[in-house]
Amino acid sequence: MHTSQNCCNFAPDLIILAEYAQLSLFLINLNMTKRTNNRIIVAIDGYSSCGKSTMAKALAQYAGYTYVDTGAMYRAIALYTIQNNLTETQLINALPDIHISFRHLHDGQHVCLNGVDVEAQIRTLEVGNMASKVSPIKEVRRFLVAQQQQMGIDKGIVMDGRDIGTVVFPNAELKLFLTARPEVRAMRRFKELQAKGENPVFEEVLHDVNDRDYRDTHRAESPLRQAEDAVVVDNSDMTKDQQIKHIINIFNDHIH
Repeated sequence: MHTSQNCCNFAPDLIILAEYAQLSLFLINLNMTKRTNNRIIVAIDGYSSCGKSTMAKALAQYAGYTYVDTGAMYRAIALYTIQNNLTETQLINALPDIHISFRHLHDGQHVCLNGVDVEAQIRTLEVGNMASKVSPIKEVRRFLVAQQQQMGIDKGIVMDGRDIGTVVFPNAELKLFLTARPEVRAMRRFKELQAKGENPVFEEVLHDVNDRDYRDTHRAESPLRQAEDAVVVDNSDMTKDQQIKHIINIFNDHIH
């Protein structure tokens, strides 16, 4: 009788625990569904050396989103062009043989060109200049835009470039347009090159920044322009931390 009584006493407790567990599981699933449904596409465009990649990486890490550096994709094609000394026609014909992928290593995201890690090689001034020359080629842009759009099917992505909010994802839920004074951007690029062991000349870097701005905004195919519904962020006088906090605040205001 004593054992039977204990069993009877414990039964309601077990039922309550089971019901509580079911309720907890329901709430967890509901929360996960809300998080999935709230995932958006963040498109970040802007001029060269505006910190687009830095801001995009920081926002993606904060939001738990996937980050895609589209500029690196164009740089990879530029590197392939240089390595193989290709003309424009030859490059267009070679596009099916170019495979670009991303690897996540301990020091961040690396770009691979046909299975080879080329992260360091694509960050040189030479490749950057070539990237601004191959990027206006419509066949190149369409080749990469198709891949970029595929990456955003499930949303939960932060992508930066020159035409993300206008061409790649014109319906992105949040669009940011980054800008800064040319002299400020040139100094940032100058310091980056110095940190890599190069010996840049500031006047040449400034000329390169202005030249790239002109090419980016005047190309016939997908020129750089601010989307009408983009939030403009001029970070000329912001520190890196201030920029990150500002963009995170914009993101939080948008999704809530």
